[in-house]
Amino acid sequence: MAVVSELIRKEADGSISFGNYELAKKSKVEDFPFEGDLLKVKTFAEITKLEKNGLFLYESVPGTAVNGFKETESGVEFTVEASKDAQITLGLEEDTVYEVFVGGVSTGAVQTGLGGKLSISVETQNADAVAVKVVKA
Repeated sequence: MAVVSELIRKEADGSISFGNYELAKKSKVEDFPFEGDLLKVKTFAEITKLEKNGLFLYESVPGTAVNGFKETESGVEFTVEASKDAQITLGLEEDTVYEVFVGGVSTGAVQTGLGGKLSISVETQNADAVAVKVVKA
């Protein structure tokens, strides 16, 4: 896998891929149409952020490349890569318990608060891509 040179794209399987952690300067794409929604991505070496219809959906520090990002009623799944270990925050449902899987291994259950945000750490160094799956428990 690699960075997304066009910053965001639709995939044949109905998912999206976004982010380019190799950029030295912040770049963005606004009003990207996807399944009736408008997406906005901002990305570069220090941060990658995705919004849907103006609402927070994904953020990583440092910047990442995300492939195969799919939202379902039960959660989200994607693969992520970066030049350093990443702290990822997802915008999910408020006050809901989710089980988090990183690299196919459960890291436990986490409950979101009133803002619906869930944070996870992903060790991306020395890995081509790490699978992340977050599902309602």
